[in-house]
Amino acid sequence: MSERGDFQIRKMKRSDVDIAIMWAEEEGWNPGINDAECFYAADPFGFFIGELDDEPICCMSNVIYDDMFAFAGFYVVNQEYRNQGYGNRLFAEAMSYAGNRNIGGDGVMEMQEKYQQRSGFTFAYCNIRFEGIGGGKEPAGLVPVSEVQFDALADYDSLHFPSRRENFLHAWLSQKGCNSFVKLDKSDAICGYGVIRPCFTGFKIGPLFASDPEIAEDLFNGLLSSVGETPVFFDVPEPNRQALDIAKAHGMTKVFETCRMYTKEVPKLPINNIFGVTSFELG
Repeated sequence: MSERGDFQIRKMKRSDVDIAIMWAEEEGWNPGINDAECFYAADPFGFFIGELDDEPICCMSNVIYDDMFAFAGFYVVNQEYRNQGYGNRLFAEAMSYAGNRNIGGDGVMEMQEKYQQRSGFTFAYCNIRFEGIGGGKEPAGLVPVSEVQFDALADYDSLHFPSRRENFLHAWLSQKGCNSFVKLDKSDAICGYGVIRPCFTGFKIGPLFASDPEIAEDLFNGLLSSVGETPVFFDVPEPNRQALDIAKAHGMTKVFETCRMYTKEVPKLPINNIFGVTSFELG
């Protein structure tokens, strides 16, 4: 089928991101209730919306983190307008925004081949979403993120992500209803940190970075205890077998999985220290 009507693509305003969040919820992705504010803070120019006769019908983000790296997400075309060319035009526009940067993305499994053909994405590994229940007792030795220097936390975060992301982290860590902890070693250096945020259904952990599985387990238990007995979701990189073990030991069940892809090289990150993905939309 071909396009019909007046189709235009423009950058989103902050209020438009709420539309993307609503569509993400309708798709079953269970975004965080404060995600729009946090995501827009990362790159206010990286969100795109397609309108047919002034009516929003599709959206996509491609957040630029630095001169080398960007991350694409929120690719949604309303059901009645799929396979008509609108999504292709939006996808091309959003991808071009990042220029020659390495672009990451988490795509649904059935779209993997299409992403590879369309923009040269290369499969890196799967991310698996698990669902469980919060509660339990907080382990000793956890420190609220608010009690450590932000620069030190940003430095630690950058060891586990392809770029520094201070603007995003400021918003992410200060969002309403969020709980976050760090673990310090004997020299008071950060050796792990984790965040849990409120979503449309329950809470979601991410990121969860730690120097070893024991530290990750403590942080995981602390995050679970901070929200009580409510649904909790945990997005795990499949290559980190010890992260999968934590999910399974807590009786969590697999909900779905995504394909982590990149347009260029796979970033050299310590995957065995990445226990929980920050988000499927922003990396």
